[in-house]
Amino acid sequence: QLQLVESGGGLVQPGGSLTLACAASGFTFSSYTMNWYRQAPGKERKLVAYITKGEGSTFYADSLKGRFTIFGDNAKNTVYLQMNNLKLEDTSVYYCNAHRSGEDYWGQGTQVTVSS
Repeated sequence: QLQLVESGGGLVQPGGSLTLACAASGFTFSSYTMNWYRQAPGKERKLVAYITKGEGSTFYADSLKGRFTIFGDNAKNTVYLQMNNLKLEDTSVYYCNAHRSGEDYWGQGTQVTVSS
């Protein structure tokens, strides 16, 4: 059974850092484009970053460049999102997504709250 499980969320002060993890089971994540999305209360879910299958090219939402880093660990079948210099507006539920043609899988989400 294909499954994505996020972890690593929590409460952090502005300027702090968190690293989210998305553990994949039932499939090899390197065969999919792996995405991180986030959704703040009352707002649409938005793409944060992705890493492509094969070459592992990365993409970031413009506002997050330089603060967020997406990377994968093939041995652990896990994708990570390292978040630095967190801001109040980064508060959201963060979701992991695995995508390839005709297939989309989602994790349950992990809450990140940035607050002083």
